[in-house]
Order: sequence, then structure tokens, then C-alpha cells
Amino acid sequence: MPRQNRVTPLAEITAADWRGNFTGNRGILHGADGTLGMARWRHKAWITCTIRPRPGRTALPMAASGHYTPLFFTDEAAACAAGHRPCAECRRPAWNAFRAAWARAFGAPALAPRIDAVLHSARTTRDRRQIHHTQIAHDLPDGVLILLGERPHLVQAGAARVWTPAGYGAPTAMPAGPVTVLTPAPLVAVMAAGWQPMLDPAQDRAGW
Repeated sequence: MPRQNRVTPLAEITAADWRGNFTGNRGILHGADGTLGMARWRHKAWITCTIRPRPGRTALPMAASGHYTPLFFTDEAAACAAGHRPCAECRRPAWNAFRAAWARAFGAPALAPRIDAVLHSARTTRDRRQIHHTQIAHDLPDGVLILLGERPHLVQAGAARVWTPAGYGAPTAMPAGPVTVLTPAPLVAVMAAGWQPMLDPAQDRAGW
């Protein structure tokens, strides 16, 4: 029976057969019996981590009650849509690139506590609903997830590709005008400033 710890771009934590290519952490969300409780976060540092252990580290625990709940994402674009940012420990190069883009986007020192506070206010309401916003489709950078026909789509190379747990669909035409954006607005700004989430974890070997 799959554990309820797979996170979709709609920020839903589901039980599914897919594991994904990245993992993440929001604190302890499961009880001792392995079931997901009411909480969807225990702190504001929502991070995206490598799914592979670093040299000298043990493999990621599938059951981490008393430590933290491992969450799983199909890729980093989906993790960003759910409100996560790169881990500063296991993905240091990705974190450094992210911080540099944050500073370019906002003209302010990119300190982790400040980044986490800004992201938290932009990604979720107090009653755990995902925050959406609206932008002109053709103004969006690659890596953003938008909502088309109630399904998440990746913005890539001027086209939209539907998200599925097995990968993205074929490119389709982007709509004209405004669209509903799933990726929190600060992360959209960081992507526009030059940082890109990893779609293929093989590209992220420097962060392992």
C-alpha cells in the first residue's frame, strides 16, 4: 500500500504508485502508524532534496516517523508549484544558483529564513489551500506550472505540456491572455531571473 506522501503540482499529498525524481521535507506529518495527520507543514522551510543519498550517507528512509516525513515529487518544477525551494545542504549548487536569482529578482540579500517566509505567504492559506495567481501566459518563464482545463501544465519553450505522474504530454499551444498560475509568484520571479528547476535529475549531479 503506497504511503500518502506523493505531492502533485496542485499541492495535494496523495497515495500513489509513483515515487518521483525528487524528495522534500516539511517536518513530521505522519503519525507512528504511518498515516498522514491534519498538518501539512511543521515549519516554513519547504525544501526539495536529491532522492539519492550523498556519499557517506544512508539511503533516504521511507518511514521517518520521529524525524521527518519524506515527500516525493515527479520533478523539481512540480515541487516548485507545490511551494518548495532547493535544499541548501544536499543540493548546495542548486541552492546557490537559486539564491543568486532571488537576489537579482528582488534586489535583496537572499537569506534562507526571509526566503522561506516570503514563499510561505505566497503558497498557502492558513486553512491549507494552495494560493493561485494570474499572469499573462506568454510572459511566463519556462518551468512554471499553470492550470488549463483543471489540469496542471508545464510552460516550456513557448508551449504548454500537461503534467502526469509518468511525465509531461506533448507540447500544445499556449493560450492568449491571462492564465491561472500554480507556481507561487516569488518562484515565478526567480525563474524569470534565470534560475530553472530541474526536470531531469541527471542534470543535477553536482547537487548530489
